[in-house]
Amino acid sequence: MATSKDSGKSSQGGNGSGSAQKSGGQAPAKRGFAAMDQNQQREIASKGGQAAHQKGTAHEFDSEEARRAGQKGGEAVSRNRAHMADIGRKGGESRQSAQRAAAAAKNAGNRQGEKEG
Repeated sequence: MATSKDSGKSSQGGNGSGSAQKSGGQAPAKRGFAAMDQNQQREIASKGGQAAHQKGTAHEFDSEEARRAGQKGGEAVSRNRAHMADIGRKGGESRQSAQRAAAAAKNAGNRQGEKEG
């Protein structure tokens, strides 16, 4: 005779679904909004945005408010010193490689001119 505990286990499925599936590294199946294709999601989101504008509860940034928001984001990013050092390093590498390429092209042009003349 099945107890309430037994029936609860069987309703979760004894085939590995439920919490056992999450610990196994498999992502749960997408449901609801996440299961829709992107066009459907975009259409629904658009309707929500339109409704907010009609209701008057939608927020639109003015230029000053957008500037302040961008400044806050920049300050937050610049607090991460390792990240900023990495950005600077990549920029320096990019500039050096561009200078090397330009110098190589200039030298290649000079060499070709010497061979022909």
